[in-house]
Amino acid sequence: MKHQSFSIRARIKSFRFAGQGISAFLRSEHNAWIHAVAAIGVVILAVVTGLSKHEWLALVLVIALVWITEMINTCIERMMDYMTTERKPEVKFIKDVAAGAVLVAAIAALMTGCLLFIPKLWP
Repeated sequence: MKHQSFSIRARIKSFRFAGQGISAFLRSEHNAWIHAVAAIGVVILAVVTGLSKHEWLALVLVIALVWITEMINTCIERMMDYMTTERKPEVKFIKDVAAGAVLVAAIAALMTGCLLFIPKLWP
């Protein structure tokens, strides 16, 4: 395997590809819109309630966790659909577990939001 030297141009290109991936995800996935609306609402609530720096950190991490798992889940689902159109128990298992990861992340985000906002909204 040939080692390539560092290139600013290649790094910029890789960021452009990543941006295109995020854009394609937002355009094609309905769940991305749900997550976007939820994230915007939570950020507005965080500004209004005056979260501390540490509270913001927790919020940013769980929002990122939900987005990351949803994007990986989308990739897994697309790969499985690309590999076969047949209904196979193995494919169902893979897709269900990937979707389950998103649910776990969303529950963690919801719990974090409750821990952060309930004391501020109902002291």
